[in-house]
Amino acid sequence: MIRIAAVGDVHMDRGARGAFRPAMERIDEHADVLLLAGDLSNYGTIEEAREVVEEFRDLPVPVIGVLGNHDHQDARPEEFATVLRDAGIQVLEGDTAVVSVGEQRLGVAGVKGFGGGFAGRCGSAFGEREMKAFIDHSRVLAESLEHALHALDAEYRLALTHYAPVPDTVRGEPPELYPFLGSHMLADAIDAAEVDLALHGHAHYGTERGATPRGVPVRNVARPVLGSAFAVYRLDREGEPLDISS
Repeated sequence: MIRIAAVGDVHMDRGARGAFRPAMERIDEHADVLLLAGDLSNYGTIEEAREVVEEFRDLPVPVIGVLGNHDHQDARPEEFATVLRDAGIQVLEGDTAVVSVGEQRLGVAGVKGFGGGFAGRCGSAFGEREMKAFIDHSRVLAESLEHALHALDAEYRLALTHYAPVPDTVRGEPPELYPFLGSHMLADAIDAAEVDLALHGHAHYGTERGATPRGVPVRNVARPVLGSAFAVYRLDREGEPLDISS
């Protein structure tokens, strides 16, 4: 059994200092790995990156994350990610990480993702070049997720994004916002690979549980949805995710 703790949208800044650290100090009692589903900061500044580091560094379990749209606001996402990586927090963008738990391995493929909407109500790369660029950005990131998932060599595979892959987990948000909350192309990428669980954030007013068209479980781990410092999911030997009290 592999236990996965996850949370997104922690929006760290100086005012949020210490909000998560007490719960993280003994996280190994609940989980074997901690996944951060983006929007780690409010404005993507280097100062905020340092606040993220102070909250999540030197934990007793590996920490793996992706960036979110807020982490791009200061237009320095690579510098932001470097601050985290230098502190031992793995930041994925089209690449992978593998965590060994006993004799089992959990492979995580991560991207930020992007918007565009969901099947039947989505944008297309047609018309103005700005619209083409919007949809092409989402397509490129989805393709990088698919490639990363296929590259994983692990008993269990997990997709980690900030944007949502399915509409199920954004329900509760205004329908007008759906095109900016996620993309069906992420679900297509997940369904093209053998994935046990997909985690995302971003939709603060969404719901926790959903699934891709082919039945891969999807969980929205945005902190406002969870209402706690993190949620814990379990992958058993059959690859089924089961909730555990967090």
